[in-house]
Amino acid sequence: MYTQNRGELRRTYLEAWRRAQDGAPLEPLERLIVGVIEMHPEYHGALNRPEAILDRDFSPDSGQANPFLHMGMHIAILEQVGADRPAGIAAHYHQLVAMLGDTHEAEHRMMELLGGMLWEAQRIGQPPDERQYLQRIASLAGSIRPSSSP
Repeated sequence: MYTQNRGELRRTYLEAWRRAQDGAPLEPLERLIVGVIEMHPEYHGALNRPEAILDRDFSPDSGQANPFLHMGMHIAILEQVGADRPAGIAAHYHQLVAMLGDTHEAEHRMMELLGGMLWEAQRIGQPPDERQYLQRIASLAGSIRPSSSP
């Protein structure tokens, strides 16, 4: 999973999905990947045709989101929450989930901030500022009204 090789990374997703479809036992990382894939039925068709997606480029000009990047961002958020790094992010995540009443939506909102922080860090050639990122997550959590759903 932690590779710089795009093909290997994509094969990890595809293999986890195939194993889940076959009912095979899954390793913890595979369960995490499959859980994220299950939240995205719009990607199932493509993931069921590995030959069509494995080597595909998803450039911004194509107008199509990169499903592997999108799912990878979900996984990054979940790993941050699981490790509570930066310290305090888990509490903010749970607050967002409670207020929005939707785990998936909470992750998407956090992903927007994470993507922005990564872009800024790359633009200035510095590591992401965890303190600033956490402040933005906290601000997001503080700006949401509680969900009115039961």
